[in-house]
Amino acid sequence: MAQSKGIREVGYLDVIGGGQVTIDRNIAYLGHVKSPAGTTMVDVSDPKHPRIIGSIEMPPGTHSHKVRVANNIMVTNREVMPFKGAQSPDGFKGGNAVYETSAPEGFKGGLSIYDVSTPGKPRHITNWETGGTGMSGVHRFDFDGRYAYISPTVDGYLGNIVMILDLKDPAKPEEVGRWWMPGQWTAGGEVPTWKGSAHRCHHPLRYGNRLYTSYWHGGWVILDIEDMSKPKFVSGADWSPPFSSPTHTMLRVPFQIEGRTLAIVADEDAQKLEPSPPAFMWIVDISVETNPVPFASFQLDCFDGSPQPNFTGCHQPSEKFIGTEVPVAWFAMGLRVVDIAKPHAPKEVAYYMPDVPLGSTRVQSNDVTMDDRGLIYLYDRLHGLHILERE
Repeated sequence: MAQSKGIREVGYLDVIGGGQVTIDRNIAYLGHVKSPAGTTMVDVSDPKHPRIIGSIEMPPGTHSHKVRVANNIMVTNREVMPFKGAQSPDGFKGGNAVYETSAPEGFKGGLSIYDVSTPGKPRHITNWETGGTGMSGVHRFDFDGRYAYISPTVDGYLGNIVMILDLKDPAKPEEVGRWWMPGQWTAGGEVPTWKGSAHRCHHPLRYGNRLYTSYWHGGWVILDIEDMSKPKFVSGADWSPPFSSPTHTMLRVPFQIEGRTLAIVADEDAQKLEPSPPAFMWIVDISVETNPVPFASFQLDCFDGSPQPNFTGCHQPSEKFIGTEVPVAWFAMGLRVVDIAKPHAPKEVAYYMPDVPLGSTRVQSNDVTMDDRGLIYLYDRLHGLHILERE
């Protein structure tokens, strides 16, 4: 039976799991991890009784596990996946290698763009295609209704880079600018100092004229996009190694706390450098953004410091939250609500541990977001969408 503290379940949808849940105008858009499921649209205007109103499929050997919606435009990623049991692109086994079937001949990763002015009836506008090898396509990304801030693989570059696309005309996306970590542009003669594509863009998040960008085992960077055609490096940090887990998300806190400008950095409990304790969350002071200072962290009390299997610890904070309480999807430990009001000492104030989904061996809380009503949407990687509220 589900366990909770300070959280009440409002509704539940029995649906195949995935990588991201996005809410727009009381419609939940679910990006699925494994084909043929691609994207599902769910009416959550009555959160006690969510209902599926539309869906899109993907070909075998591919997936579309991320989705963003703004200004009646839905953008989904298209990514080619490796064979089952294959070594992942950064040189570490496991992770996302889940497919036994290759992508169809001629399939290219990138983005799909839809008109969702009628949410349950998405109208396909176009596909934007990219190149690259391995897990080729676009991984996670941000979209503000005009510009998409993406993480594509690109011919001539090692691993995913940062790119900005202009979707002013959604039928004709245009590249505005790109940035890469020195060493990625191998076609230009650059030589990486890391193994494989371990240093690669996971996803940028825009706040004002900055992109707060996670870079996997390359840590994270802050980019100045005042001139979008020429993103400029402001600062960054990389703590992997000595810490074993890669960096998944850098999220700028949209208000000051105790007079400081802060960012939440979540490492992902996957594709570790070596067996280690579960990944955790950091608080970074970026008040002087050219000199960022990681000064606090948060980990669950139940861990004793011993190595644990992948997909046990931290994954993804909600990119939208109310006040100083931040919902965080914590893989095998469900939802954790972390209060950062005292940023030097973040503390858990609520949690929700779902039942293990049918057909699974444990919970895999993969993504979480909030809507304008304050409801929390917790999405399992393998199965099930929980709609919750803070008590």
